[in-house]
Amino acid sequence: MGPEHSAALQQRHQQQTQTTMPTKEELEAIRDFVLLPMLLSIVEKNKQEIERTSYSMRTIFVKAANIIQNLITNDIQAVRKLLKERNIKVFEDEMIDLNLRYNYICRGYEDKFVLVRDVARAELMRRLGKYSEFLK
Repeated sequence: MGPEHSAALQQRHQQQTQTTMPTKEELEAIRDFVLLPMLLSIVEKNKQEIERTSYSMRTIFVKAANIIQNLITNDIQAVRKLLKERNIKVFEDEMIDLNLRYNYICRGYEDKFVLVRDVARAELMRRLGKYSEFLK
């Protein structure tokens, strides 16, 4: 390997291992990575409850839930792709005092992400409302 190739390889390695804090967009992606699977399971649970009922409009509600699940799944895939491209990993930590804790590593920068349960619940309901707007 020539000296110019070696220098280029070292420079690329330094760029890859450089620790940088996440941007606002990346922090939102980390939050989405945590919240969207929760929202998906809420929709699934409600869909299963509706399927067990004898409501006359049960089929319509189940179809609406399926549409919302597909939208959420697409968003989850997009968030996972973004995090992978940006070299960000998120790990579930523990639940203390009803707070959900996650650790993340962003290009070598490590930090914690804490979600207060009540805030998460309110955010999940807000997002569910946004997804239901697609049904109009």
